[in-house]
Amino acid sequence: MPTSPNRRTLAVVVLVPVLAALALWAFAWPAARVAPRDLPVGVAGPAAATAQLQERFARAGEGSFDVHRYPDETAARAAIEDRDVYGAVVASPGGPKVLTATAASPVVAQLLQHALPSAPVTDVVAAPPGDPRGTALAASLLPLALAGVAAGALVTLTGLRGARAVTALLGAALLVGVVGAAIGGSWLGVITGGWGTTAGVLALTTLAVGGTVAGLAALLGRAGIGLGALVIVLLGNPFSGVAGAPELLPAPAGAIGQLLPPGAAGSLLRSVAFFDGAAAAGPLTVLVTWAVLGLTAVLAGARHTRATAPTATRHRPAAPAPAG
Repeated sequence: MPTSPNRRTLAVVVLVPVLAALALWAFAWPAARVAPRDLPVGVAGPAAATAQLQERFARAGEGSFDVHRYPDETAARAAIEDRDVYGAVVASPGGPKVLTATAASPVVAQLLQHALPSAPVTDVVAAPPGDPRGTALAASLLPLALAGVAAGALVTLTGLRGARAVTALLGAALLVGVVGAAIGGSWLGVITGGWGTTAGVLALTTLAVGGTVAGLAALLGRAGIGLGALVIVLLGNPFSGVAGAPELLPAPAGAIGQLLPPGAAGSLLRSVAFFDGAAAAGPLTVLVTWAVLGLTAVLAGARHTRATAPTATRHRPAAPAPAG
């Protein structure tokens, strides 16, 4: 039975503030609580010297830094390039020096520089000249998420089902990947990895989001579009940690963000663009899992619709015979 205009008015009056409060919490809470939490960093050099450096990190507070020890600067550099740590402090005869990786996180690099303001700094893996602060890379995630939500919503609203829906989602994701790589890589120079690899990551991200939204809609109806958008945009984007690092967000936001497509996409993009694929397996697995589950739900929803359609027809009351 349709609801009355008064009830619909009340629903709008109540629902909009609730959504606003949820959005403010999701976006403002992590930003207001940025601080290192088990942030992986390294110290390198003789044991006595590294113990002093480790004590300096410990003074920042219990649980702030996850300190890894390395025998020398070469080992510390290798750990940064493998994405085991965000940076390191090396004990040398002339005093400590700081190794950073602005490509991994300009925010963390700045944090390490502020911790030892008089120490010389070497940027082991530098951010691209077109995006030295990483802001353009971070800003690229929201358009990808919105493109994926739009693809899933359009597939649902246009009535595409089953294999045709999957084909539409795959085609849209592929074109988004090509366009994104052309803009972010070829034009802006924000992403410096291989063009094909970049396009593949962007396409997979769009497919993971679009498949999730369309899959939820196939199982739950049009309400699934709203649920998918809520999870991806209002949680996945602010919890992604791509503007700084997941370890800078309050628990459990950073961990949750890495299990959602936007956070996994940000980590995977950094790995393939700047670190020759180091530490790419985890975020790649997350994106593939979301994409496979979403597309499976799309196909399952279509099969369920076909299976129930004959039943509904069979139980439909017969039309009355024409008079006369």
